Amino acid sequence: MSVLAVFATLVEQLADLLQPLFHASAAAAAIVLFTALVRLLVHPLSRAAARGQKARAALQPQVAELRRRHAKDPEKLQRAVLDLHAREQVSPLSGCLPGLLQLPAFFLLYHLFSSTSVGGGTNTLLTHRLFGAPLGDRWTDALAHGGPFGAAGLVYAALFVVVAVVAGFGYVRTKRATAAAQAAGAGTPSAAALANPALSGGADQVPGLGAVQRVAPFLPFLTLVTVAVVPLAAALYVVTSTTWTAVERAVLYR
Repeated sequence: MSVLAVFATLVEQLADLLQPLFHASAAAAAIVLFTALVRLLVHPLSRAAARGQKARAALQPQVAELRRRHAKDPEKLQRAVLDLHAREQVSPLSGCLPGLLQLPAFFLLYHLFSSTSVGGGTNTLLTHRLFGAPLGDRWTDALAHGGPFGAAGLVYAALFVVVAVVAGFGYVRTKRATAAAQAAGAGTPSAAALANPALSGGADQVPGLGAVQRVAPFLPFLTLVTVAVVPLAAALYVVTSTTWTAVERAVLYR
């Protein structure tokens, strides 16, 4: 039996368990539950990433000294900062691991709800719906069948609102953290600044990381595009995971 068939069976079984509570939307609830389980599995890594970012913040006095010492030699400064991180066993990319480890689950879900057949038989999961919106359809299908204010269109509208609110929350939090870090100057970074590695200094000395961190506050808004182009089941995964991330970061960096 293929991995996709095993996964389809798992989703069907979860949907059967949830059917008494969620009725026709049981499969959608199963996807949300599956997403929560995935996030629980990677939560220890998220906590480790938070500890790593705090450890990086503790190194800022040493990083500041390296900046002063190698102010005229950017390449030497980069090597010195990387050596410092390696010596203290602090990875500037540790915060990326939770997201990277979720990719297989997302692509598996995407492939499942993009396939008309699974294990040599019809993919019955495509017949499941969320409040009238088929889990295998995309936003363009919703617009073609009922328009933006049809049953499926309203489901997508609700998802877009959730993503926009979560992205806006993250953006405002990052802007406040930026202001706090700038006001603190060379002092100890605040907890809010720790939530964004770019604010705790040293990012520009890690090749390529500074550019990634500068655009990071805007990445949640790209989730709107993802929700619009992937099957509804995969969109549910993205929305649930994005919301989880916002809550998790607010707790870990409070």
